[in-house]
Amino acid sequence: MTVSGRLALRLVSVCLVASAALGSTAHAADPVTLNIVDVAGDLQLTQKGFEAFKAKYPNLVANLTFTNAPAPQLPGKIKAMQAAGRSDIDLVLTGTDALAAGIEQNLWMKLLPDNAAAFPGVLDKYAPGPRKMQDLAQGFGLEVAYMPAGPLLEYNPAKVSDPPKTPEQLLQWCKAHPDKLIYARPANSGPGRTFLMGLPYVLGDKDPQDPIHGWDKTWAFLKQLNDCIPYYPGGTSAVMKELGEGTRDMTVTVTGWDINPRALGIVPAEFRVQAFDNMTWVNDAHYMVIPKGVPKEKLDVIYKLMNFMLEPAQQAMTYDDGYFYPGPAIKGVSIEQAPAHSQDVLKKYGRPEYAKLLAERPHVLPLNATAMVAAFKKWDSDVGAQKTK
Repeated sequence: MTVSGRLALRLVSVCLVASAALGSTAHAADPVTLNIVDVAGDLQLTQKGFEAFKAKYPNLVANLTFTNAPAPQLPGKIKAMQAAGRSDIDLVLTGTDALAAGIEQNLWMKLLPDNAAAFPGVLDKYAPGPRKMQDLAQGFGLEVAYMPAGPLLEYNPAKVSDPPKTPEQLLQWCKAHPDKLIYARPANSGPGRTFLMGLPYVLGDKDPQDPIHGWDKTWAFLKQLNDCIPYYPGGTSAVMKELGEGTRDMTVTVTGWDINPRALGIVPAEFRVQAFDNMTWVNDAHYMVIPKGVPKEKLDVIYKLMNFMLEPAQQAMTYDDGYFYPGPAIKGVSIEQAPAHSQDVLKKYGRPEYAKLLAERPHVLPLNATAMVAAFKKWDSDVGAQKTK
């Protein structure tokens, strides 16, 4: 063999050894632990899906930890964590509340279009209503569940024979029955914020998308209503407990918070709902967002997990026990694909009138991030300041 031949052979051998070493390094990454924080009650819909991912990919995920936290407290916690150079939270499940606060405070990673290659065709997967809700994320999150929410009134028919059909009738009923109407602080309650955002449409305010300059009628109404409301709980669960126990006779609700507490026995099955005569549906959604600072070796796994959660099998699980009715965000996922238990719950506790209302009444997006944060701050200072617990 010539010298040049031996040299070429040696170079090939070196390249092969180097390639093998690189290959073994690329596949030697240890499975990661992912810390998932839920500020929306979303784990009711998605935890089984996350666990299915871990079971399918044990080479990627060693462990999953799940934590629940109040939405108003999370941005401050993440901000402090990021300032300290720590990354204790890998994925956040949020409603529009903490999503908005995090966008305003620059806490979330930009997923789209910055990392679009990791989510091929993702925007085309969404059904029309959810697709509009996805725009609210401004590329900082991926929608994982969807609900045309409300606002609706829920009441005890044994105590309320003629439920209010207008805000004025609601105010009159509340004044005649002090302490019997209750709702939770909007910054940490889906029904609370849906009621807040729905009123400008019902009351005919000049700009329902501008809570500071366009909600004169809404703020005046809420201040009047304040006089006959005992206090504002910090979350919806406390509201439903008081309603179910008979301490209160009426609250504001949304489709999922109507169905799910009755299915769980927290609220009696025979309790009813009433929509305002000229209601506009304010839609709602849950999102998956990633705090800035999550290390690269985890990001690749998280991206794969997020795509997995948007597959039909995992989306069908979001029908759940009606908590975020209906639930699925992507196209073509029907109740027939849901687990049998979910089908039974919705057959028993769903409401036939919802289909008619959803078809007949207009639908709008909730406030954008900046406006929603402004609305929460104004409600806290002008309405709930003396009574929020």
